[in-house]
Amino acid sequence: MHKTPIWVTHSSMPSLDEYTAEIARLWETHMLTNMGEKHHQLELDLEHYLQVDDIALFTNGHNALECVFEAIGLRGKVITTPFTFASTTHAIVRKGLTPVFADIKEDDFTIDPASIERLIDDETCAIVPVHVYGNLCDADAIQRIADEHGLKVIYDAAHAFGVFRDGVSAATYGDASMFSFHATKVFNTIEGGAVCFKDHALKKLLDQWKNFGITGTESVEYVGGNAKMNEFCAAMGICNLRHVDEEIEKRRHVAERYWERLEGTPGVRVFRPQGGVRYNYAYLPVTFDPQAFGASRDDVYAALMAEDIHPRKYFYPLVSDYECYEGSFDSSSTPVAKRAADEVLTLPMYADLALEDVDWICDVVLSCGR
Repeated sequence: MHKTPIWVTHSSMPSLDEYTAEIARLWETHMLTNMGEKHHQLELDLEHYLQVDDIALFTNGHNALECVFEAIGLRGKVITTPFTFASTTHAIVRKGLTPVFADIKEDDFTIDPASIERLIDDETCAIVPVHVYGNLCDADAIQRIADEHGLKVIYDAAHAFGVFRDGVSAATYGDASMFSFHATKVFNTIEGGAVCFKDHALKKLLDQWKNFGITGTESVEYVGGNAKMNEFCAAMGICNLRHVDEEIEKRRHVAERYWERLEGTPGVRVFRPQGGVRYNYAYLPVTFDPQAFGASRDDVYAALMAEDIHPRKYFYPLVSDYECYEGSFDSSSTPVAKRAADEVLTLPMYADLALEDVDWICDVVLSCGR
């Protein structure tokens, strides 16, 4: 057994000195939340990094997604993917919308535009695509479909921070893009999230929504929530953003070692970055074909766990197979997504993962085969 556990991820953090220097002024101002100076600075820094004109910060990505659905005023059916984290679908349902599941593409596990088009009807109001593992959706095809049918497009970009296609930031796609800044992400604010958006008028509304719908010192014009990022989280984001490109470069070296060891093994499929994309190496997904490899994804998972190595079946089960949605959906209608959920395993991936540990993980994986 390995000397210490190897977790699927490991949060990036600045030095203690850098972070304490960033938060020191909070002891002078006592301004700890309610969109203070750190919150404002992080918004400006992120606008520059993500190449966007407008951004709103939130306590987490889930609240950001719910808020933008409400602010845009969606009503009816939303076409999305079942191959995603629970938050995507839960946010749709919690806002009184009806999710309709399209299938995904074989090559990158993002939503299939052809599948989207077949599902549109008179009640469809929006498309919510999900960038998966840092792989970007076919945004051009999705936008053409949306324009043709008069639909809004809101991206779940939780996996796509720092990803650019042909020099264009993923944050600029659609009407809005939601990012998660959870501790497990490439860029984190401990807990946090954001929405980037095209309509400048949404900025005031989003900031009011996340502060109970308060619009003035004596007026509350609508039923909002409480989703303000605090100053300590914003300060962590300010620090981490200074180093995020270095972190991504370190992740690249880890990914290349995995590819070197696993690529070409019968029944094992690794995923290279898409053409023209500056990738963020957020995850290290691998799929296993039991017939060709000689072991299933679950066999490999068990072998790694026995060595105190902690991968993740990400995403399993499909959202359409969750207990809370029992009887509402049929996962057989999205066969590519169903197969992906049964075969994919995300191996440990983070900037400081030692290459000798990558070799150890790969040794265990390969030992499961024929």
